[in-house]
Amino acid sequence: QVQLVESGGGLVQAGGSLRLSCAASGSILSINSMGWYRQAPGKQRELVAHITSGGSTNYADSVKGRFTISRDNAKNTGYLQMNSLKPEDTAVYYCNTKGVTKGFVGFGSWGQGTQVTVSS
Repeated sequence: QVQLVESGGGLVQAGGSLRLSCAASGSILSINSMGWYRQAPGKQRELVAHITSGGSTNYADSVKGRFTISRDNAKNTGYLQMNSLKPEDTAVYYCNTKGVTKGFVGFGSWGQGTQVTVSS
């Protein structure tokens, strides 16, 4: 089993910054991709940013130029640096990873979510 633990959420004023972390643990052989999603009250969960094992990234239009996704393969940890935060960024942010276990079984895991609240 693979577990994800997210951290770094909180309350910040508009224009501020936060850095989210997503640490994966368990019987991991490799992590192929990591993604950050968010879900605001009454809205569907949406993809915010995604990074492949090779480092290719893509972002939702609403966060381009403000958010940066990165990963530390040695630590099985992903990050989401969020700058110039806006009230509309307020949501629960979830980490998702896809990879292969040491038993050569593919996995996909979700974190428990971390709340990000941006005040105006």
